Amino acid sequence: MNGILYIVGTPIGNLGDFSERGKETLRNVDLVACEDTRVTRKLLSHFDIHTPTDSYHQHSSGNKQEKIITRITDGKDVAVVSDAGTPAISDPGMRLVEAAHHKGIQVVSIPGPSAVAAAVSISGLRGDEFTFFGFVPRKKGRESFFVDILESSRTAVFYESPHRFEKTIDAMADVLPDDRTVVVCREITKQFESVVRGSASFVKAYFNEHDDEIRGEFTVVVSQA
Repeated sequence: MNGILYIVGTPIGNLGDFSERGKETLRNVDLVACEDTRVTRKLLSHFDIHTPTDSYHQHSSGNKQEKIITRITDGKDVAVVSDAGTPAISDPGMRLVEAAHHKGIQVVSIPGPSAVAAAVSISGLRGDEFTFFGFVPRKKGRESFFVDILESSRTAVFYESPHRFEKTIDAMADVLPDDRTVVVCREITKQFESVVRGSASFVKAYFNEHDDEIRGEFTVVVSQA
């Protein structure tokens, strides 16, 4: 009989957000597949969880994926976690989930924190219809990415890293008119969480004056066209 593949949401910053069900699942499975074993071991150690871990990330080979699937078809339970938040959302875990479905393996969600949901909920923008665009492309497709957001009839949400944030805000200020609201959520749930809300040009000016705040992970929400 096949084991089960669990998709476990982990804290995006505040460890107090980790659910009891999530912790219990990670204690009871046979393996935790994670983006970075060093990051996940810190999380597990904090909660006195000693389950073995194995890396599974965007550069993992098809052979690694097949080994994990084989463990499950051999009757072992496996949990998938990302470094933070809910796996398979702009995350390589989606490939493993797809492979599990093809093999007839039961996939169970253990819901947890999500930066997308958290950012939309505090943005003050329409949350009944929104489009998640994932991470901003590094090079190819950047221009069309911002055009898509400009033309979006729904609230737009995307992620950005601190290393490319200034370029992204510059591009948005060039494209988005001042009647479009931009909400930048930084370090959600963490000690230095901050939210900056206004036009793209306002947000650009703010971070030009507060460049010491360009650190951590960013979730950006933009009002619809």
